[in-house]
Amino acid sequence: MEPGLEAVAALMAVAFVAGTIDALAGGGGLLTIPALMAAGLPPVAAIATNKLQSSFGTASAVVAFARQRRIDFRRFAVPALAAFLGSVLGACVLQAVDPSFLAGFVPLLLIAMALYFLLAPKASEEDRHGRFGRGAMAAVAFAIGAYDGFFGPGTGSFLTTALVALFGLGLVSATAHTKLLNLASNLAALAVLVAGGHVLWLAGLAMAVASILGGQLGAHLAMRWGGRAVRPLLVTMSLALTAKLLAEPGNPLLRAWARWF
Repeated sequence: MEPGLEAVAALMAVAFVAGTIDALAGGGGLLTIPALMAAGLPPVAAIATNKLQSSFGTASAVVAFARQRRIDFRRFAVPALAAFLGSVLGACVLQAVDPSFLAGFVPLLLIAMALYFLLAPKASEEDRHGRFGRGAMAAVAFAIGAYDGFFGPGTGSFLTTALVALFGLGLVSATAHTKLLNLASNLAALAVLVAGGHVLWLAGLAMAVASILGGQLGAHLAMRWGGRAVRPLLVTMSLALTAKLLAEPGNPLLRAWARWF
């Protein structure tokens, strides 16, 4: 069931902010998934609809980076394919999991990702010598792609951190190539979830328009200033939305807490 027009307008505002933050530092799904669930969508539909909107925003950021010649498509073709295949696997697993389990599990994942964003070390701005080769990069892309297909928030940050720490890219270059890998994993998960009938098109496309605008803004801000000062805002907003989910009377974790205590 599609949310009402007021809810769609609110979701578009969240998607714009998330698209900007996602292009800067990754993690936009930490805002959009709890917002979609707060609007009444079940977990799989929320994740599926988020894939629709985030695919447009990520594609927009890829175009912006490509225009500035920041993406080496030849070097990252195989890792992008690996991220695609991993995401297909993750999305298939997502649809096989009990929805009631997901309703309780997703808020816990959101809290874990928020803490990761708060505590993760800052990446270097300069390119360095990479520790591993292309085979390792493909393996890492497959693993993170599988996570993206199953859930998603934090994927951009995981990829950026890996590209900086393991493969020697500077922060801006890693951010640009993260968008390419994330686009591959988003499209793979979206295809699987569309086939499963889980995407809400009106909400997803409306959010996509806002995410595109946010992604363009965020990509240009990233190239100019990097992702400084984004994490505190992202973590605060994400935890506030997650707290709202946990406070819902039907949340399985709340019911379990009531039974135990």
